Amino acid sequence: MSKEPDNELIVVSNRVPSPKSSGGSQGGLAVGVMNALQKNEGLWVGWSGEIDENRDAQLNHYEFDSVRFATFPLTETDHQTFYIGFSNEVLWPLFHYRPDKVDYSRENLEGYLRVSQRYARHVATLVEPHSRIWVHDYQLIPLGFYLRQAGINVPIGHFLHTPFPPWDVLRILPDYENLLRYFSAYDVVGFQTKCDLRNFEECMRHGFDATFHDDGTIEAEGRRFRAEAFPISIDLESAQELARQGVESNIGKRMAQSLADRTLVMGVDRLDYSKGIYKRFLAFERLLEKAEHQHGHVVFVQISPPSRTDVPEYAELRTTLERIAGHVNGRFSDYDWTPLRYLNRGYSRESILGFLRLSRVGFLTPLRDGMNLVAKEFVAAQDPEDPGVLVLSHLAGASWELQEGALVCNPYDTEGVADMLDQALNMPLEERKERWQRMMDVMRNNDIHHWCRQFLGALSAVQH
Repeated sequence: MSKEPDNELIVVSNRVPSPKSSGGSQGGLAVGVMNALQKNEGLWVGWSGEIDENRDAQLNHYEFDSVRFATFPLTETDHQTFYIGFSNEVLWPLFHYRPDKVDYSRENLEGYLRVSQRYARHVATLVEPHSRIWVHDYQLIPLGFYLRQAGINVPIGHFLHTPFPPWDVLRILPDYENLLRYFSAYDVVGFQTKCDLRNFEECMRHGFDATFHDDGTIEAEGRRFRAEAFPISIDLESAQELARQGVESNIGKRMAQSLADRTLVMGVDRLDYSKGIYKRFLAFERLLEKAEHQHGHVVFVQISPPSRTDVPEYAELRTTLERIAGHVNGRFSDYDWTPLRYLNRGYSRESILGFLRLSRVGFLTPLRDGMNLVAKEFVAAQDPEDPGVLVLSHLAGASWELQEGALVCNPYDTEGVADMLDQALNMPLEERKERWQRMMDVMRNNDIHHWCRQFLGALSAVQH
């Protein structure tokens, strides 16, 4: 009789990889977590992406790419309040330092907590005595708290993929004390950077009167837990191989042919106000104003797949970007040269990495970003004999690791970004190689597998 698989590791996130998508299109989180689950018997729990008005819908179990999944649907009301209303209209802007975009209501908060409790009920049915639970991102911050209320006493960790705001920003949120209380229910809380960690510690100190012990633990309401920085990364070898395949694919060859030996500047971001795409377009326009020698010789391709299409603000952002792209091209295009290509659609990960390998400049200037894995993918995708230059915002988490090799800019300084872009386009080969090598050395020491091992190691050390 075959042994039933154990739930040694239970990963919980709002989104889970779809069995309908190819492995090549998976992002960094999916690659890392899938690898961890393949090495540890366990399963991935999350929303199926489906809307179903049956609040009593049970878990749907299936296996995909040697990993077991358990998913469930949400009702339309739950999706509107939990995901759109509170996660994306309150926590997302707040955590990205944009309190002006916070749209708070108690109804949406109630929906956020109601769905978190539903997650907890489902996860509680899967927990075994030796399980470890790894919860991901801002949508599910309360989950650990509700699992503790349900009597679950196994190690539970939470990793926040977004930035974490400072005390004066966090306390804009009504009932912020409860948000901090939810974090304190975990055994290990992980952040992208030491800056995010310091912000969290400041909030726990001022907003929750937490005690900080010599052994590195934080105590709040009688519970001790650890908070550490675990910067997420990528699967280096996979990214390099996909980049080589991408260049040789039909789409990669078409891109190269369309450039007609012109220099490629590449930006890839989900369509979101935090990514700074509008200011990036303005900086590229300023480059063309100042550097006439670049006319006809450089092409900036910005890929921004649609995001949160049911939120009006994102539709407005798309319209704004289309307008400024048309304005730039109207000013500078010639009969055989269109300087700015704005593509509001998605491409496979292989194609994206192929485009990044063809690029002389990776142009990634978010106004605030937890990490920005595209920056790391750009570095990994480069040809070691002729690498490109990364122009990166100092407000991206990745800048903490890549600052020795990237050209690090302030995305609010349009003139400065334009100058840095010109510097990148004119950088000599030897300097490009030296900068690329410094970034690769950092990434080899911290790839996605190291990130998983570090977090799960900290979680395994928890004694209950």
